Amino acid sequence: MKMADKQYTVLIIEDNDEIRENTREVLELADYSVYEAAEGKTGVELALAHLPDVILCDIMMPELDGFGVLYLLAKHEQASKIPFIFLTAKTERADMRKAMELGADDYLTKPFDDVELLNAIESRLKKRKQFELEGSHLKDLYLSEDEQEVLLRELVGASRVKACRKKQIIFQEGDNPVYVYYLRKGKVRRFLQYLDGRELSTDIHVADTFFGYGAVLRHEPYSDSAETLEDAELALIEKEQFLELLYRKPGIAGKFIKWLSGNIKGKEHRMLAFAYDSVRKRVANALIGVAEKTLASSADDSCTIRISRDDLASLAGTANETVSRMLADFRDEKLIAKEGNAIRILSMTKLRNIKQ
Repeated sequence: MKMADKQYTVLIIEDNDEIRENTREVLELADYSVYEAAEGKTGVELALAHLPDVILCDIMMPELDGFGVLYLLAKHEQASKIPFIFLTAKTERADMRKAMELGADDYLTKPFDDVELLNAIESRLKKRKQFELEGSHLKDLYLSEDEQEVLLRELVGASRVKACRKKQIIFQEGDNPVYVYYLRKGKVRRFLQYLDGRELSTDIHVADTFFGYGAVLRHEPYSDSAETLEDAELALIEKEQFLELLYRKPGIAGKFIKWLSGNIKGKEHRMLAFAYDSVRKRVANALIGVAEKTLASSADDSCTIRISRDDLASLAGTANETVSRMLADFRDEKLIAKEGNAIRILSMTKLRNIKQ
């Protein structure tokens, strides 16, 4: 009848010598390790010293009765989790409501036979094991940020690294996902391409970010394409390894779902902007969007970004000529400055609050 190879321990607290000795003999025959106490105070001391797997406790005892034992053990975190089974005479059954209210797990009415005793203990041990497994699952669910970071770095570190040239295609719309990507270096643009050749950028990824996981989580082909904006290094995380980590550590799955939700929310905002914002506002928002991904601190109000006019036009959903005209206006208004091939945003706040 034993549940596993482990030898479980049972504490018997019973003032009747015959009942205590008979119970001990039955449990030892079933390969349990047994501690005994003839009264409540010693029982509490043994419980705290040994933390048995199950406690069997009589209700009516001199000095400290079973209710007192249960009350005192409930004050200790580890002892309070031990399954507690009361041993009660038929005349005491009215007291069982009080016992359950105090936190008892079960009770046996004396006299009980060997099968009743062993079944009661086995049942409590199985439930305790189930709770422990659920607790372990919850621990995986609520991983700290540091624990998540370690697991993700291990995942990336075990993956193959690929060097990519500027404007190199990583995947195309309609491809079936094979990898989840981690951008170690450089920038990547996500985009949609229309039949007439026009492109609409859907996102930009910078170093130390994951992308491509949405299609893997949905078990669907990619809904857009991805290419490098500059020379880049990618960690190619195999889909099976990625999913195995998510199944094993639900906390990591929650992190990616949160990122995915944020991506969807961002795309919804951009769709509304395309519908209602002026071209001037859309170009300003495109600049801000690129800048926010490269800022060292959210407190910084200025930023230098590198993005081609083609890519900026794709992000803003407009033509190159319109972007050139808007950038010239922003320079005249002292919102941006040209620095070689880069654009320096002089005031993020003013550009963000620009009027339509």
